[in-house]
Amino acid sequence: MAVTPPLPRRAPDEDVPYGVRIAAAWSWRMIAIILAAGIVVWLLSHVSLLVIPVMVAALLSGLLSPIVSFQRRHGLPNGVATALTVVGFLAVVVGSLSVVGRTLARGFASLWDQALTGLAQIQGWLATGPLQITNEELDGYIENALRELQDNSASIVTGALSWGSTLGHLAAGFLLAVFALVFFLLEGGRIWRFLVGLMPRQAQAATGGAGRLGWRTLVNYVRVQLFVAFVDAVGIGLGALILGVPLALPLGVLVFIGSFIPILGALVTGALAVLLALVANGWVNALIMLAIVLIVQQAESHILQPLVMGKAVSLHPLAVVLAVAGGSMIAGIAGALFAVPVMAVLSTMVRYIAGRGWDADGPAANPPPPAGQAPADTDGEGPPRAGPFVPGTVGTP
Repeated sequence: MAVTPPLPRRAPDEDVPYGVRIAAAWSWRMIAIILAAGIVVWLLSHVSLLVIPVMVAALLSGLLSPIVSFQRRHGLPNGVATALTVVGFLAVVVGSLSVVGRTLARGFASLWDQALTGLAQIQGWLATGPLQITNEELDGYIENALRELQDNSASIVTGALSWGSTLGHLAAGFLLAVFALVFFLLEGGRIWRFLVGLMPRQAQAATGGAGRLGWRTLVNYVRVQLFVAFVDAVGIGLGALILGVPLALPLGVLVFIGSFIPILGALVTGALAVLLALVANGWVNALIMLAIVLIVQQAESHILQPLVMGKAVSLHPLAVVLAVAGGSMIAGIAGALFAVPVMAVLSTMVRYIAGRGWDADGPAANPPPPAGQAPADTDGEGPPRAGPFVPGTVGTP
């Protein structure tokens, strides 16, 4: 009687099609990446009072580090160069805001009579126009509004207290940002070498080189943002000057400063320009000013910024637009402010690591490991070559 040999046992994976196995492998890795990113964002949202000032200080250090480097090259000590740069920057900002504030206060004082005349015209239009609202009815509406304010005084006080807490957080964040900025400019290279030294030895070359290129990308971003803010300020300020809107020069300065605050800055400065045109020159002039503000802001946000910013930070214009939109949905104004620089820096660092850019940096950037120690490969795709990384003193990294 013949004995049938047992059939060979098949591995469980052999019964699963190859495409399904590849899709599953990619799926669980993508899920892990998204989950890790979500956890990081959730954790950072609980320490935003610390994270946002530090990121603001990083952006400002990208703007001011060339000034500090210029002073160092001309013989000034590091501490003196940093102190002069920070104090000078704060003096320029505070002085500009002070001059603009005083000019606006004097201008509004001279426009007060025109504002009262405009209110009288509005009241007359309400009475004689299609609404046919008499003075008695208007007084009744005002009394109802005052009564509503009295009835909701508790919520108003609560809101005022919350605003007071927010102002306190803003003051603390400002001090923290200035403190971090000083040390970024003063000891940025030492801080970066310390962070690179925390990495495994086989990953220090990749980390250091990626950080150096990421820093250069951040500096380019800040410079381009300055150019975009300047174009925005010139467009709106020149339009106001042509239309005869008063206070055109301080208005342009406010637009320049507000351009660095996404969404809110453009909204406030644009509304101020339209209000000045309305009070000084009437409805037609205000509508023309509104059209100019919308055209300049839309051209800046949808044409100039994506094209120029995309070239400077090596991002596609569509990626810039999507980054700003996604950042604003996730973290509001702060997300819109930091979305593009964070994406640009990460894109540069990832491309550097994926292309093993530290191999092309030369032996000066990648010194050999100490004698008797075997070098290790960072990604397992080739022979190990790089030892510890010692970054240069280029900017903050």
